[in-house]
Amino acid sequence: MKTEIKSMEKKYIMQTYGRYDLVIDHGKGCYVYDKEGNKYLDFISGIACVPVGHANHSVTLAVSKQMDKLVQVSNLYYTSEQVVLASKLSKLSGLSKCFFCNSGAEANEAAVKLAKKITGKKKFIAFSESFHGRTTASLALTYKEKYKKPFLPLNPDVVFVKYNDIEALEKAITSDVAAVIIEPIQGEAGIVVPDAGYLKKVSLLCKKKNVLLIVDEVQTGNGRTGEYFAYLHEDIKPDIVTTAKGLANGIPIGVCISDLEFGKSEHASTFGGNSLSCAAANATIDYILDHKLMKNATKMGEYFMEKLGKLGKSIVKVKGKGLMIGVELNSNKSKEIVLKCLKKGLLLNNVTENTLRFLPPLTITEKEVDEAVKILEEVL
Repeated sequence: MKTEIKSMEKKYIMQTYGRYDLVIDHGKGCYVYDKEGNKYLDFISGIACVPVGHANHSVTLAVSKQMDKLVQVSNLYYTSEQVVLASKLSKLSGLSKCFFCNSGAEANEAAVKLAKKITGKKKFIAFSESFHGRTTASLALTYKEKYKKPFLPLNPDVVFVKYNDIEALEKAITSDVAAVIIEPIQGEAGIVVPDAGYLKKVSLLCKKKNVLLIVDEVQTGNGRTGEYFAYLHEDIKPDIVTTAKGLANGIPIGVCISDLEFGKSEHASTFGGNSLSCAAANATIDYILDHKLMKNATKMGEYFMEKLGKLGKSIVKVKGKGLMIGVELNSNKSKEIVLKCLKKGLLLNNVTENTLRFLPPLTITEKEVDEAVKILEEVL
């Protein structure tokens, strides 16, 4: 069965992904199972897309009921699920209006368009090692040249400055800059956590220079760092916030949130805010809040990082916030370690040659953390 699926994938799917030698069949909670019934502890959870666990009963029930009722009628009409979700996100973010789309890249595209519309300017500032997506505008905001080179020229005009360096940012802001876009924690760069207070300084500087601040919460959002949005740790109010990934526990959805807004026909998305995705997102948010999963993310994150820090000389540094955790190794063997962990039943991934990334469901307990640490210790 596995050989047949791999053969069909190669024949019929564009080869844009480097896949692990694993055909996942189903999941439950923090675990997934392959076609042969082997069990794996999932500590990457769809790259932060499954905060309340696989096959979560509350989300499944909400999606099933919605499937029986209504999936999609487009934004030509009002739907209650979309309005309810927008009101929840407005309260959680402190911002008033939502534009719904289908992914983080699309949310960042919307943010770029909105910033251009409001300011009348076309230049943006992003940060070294940033990652904001793979569509043309979000790719332009992404730092690594290897992602961009085959698709140049890109739009918009972007200047990159050093992350976690407020002086570098101040020097880069000129009168023609529309917005600064920043990740509160850089995920794809290897879980880079800035100094405490840095984001606050960025916010104050943007206000001083009359430049919009876009905070990309695609990976850090939806409770992962111990607050619903990571910028809330710094008590700031961005001009625009984007999120996606874990918003609907794996059902595709993205959102751009702001007190600023588009006018009629200035932006649109056929599937954006469809009833099915919104029902899943409403159920996911309710589950996170009702089960105090942000508190659990903080508690389990601290426990997990403490355990990882005791694994010996192979580990140079443990970094992160909540359940967004990176482990910096003293070698460039992160891919090899990921493959060995997979064989022992632990799923994680490597974001750089020497950095492992952990993004488990926010539902994890000490038992699952101990199981993951034990496997990693054996491999190291």
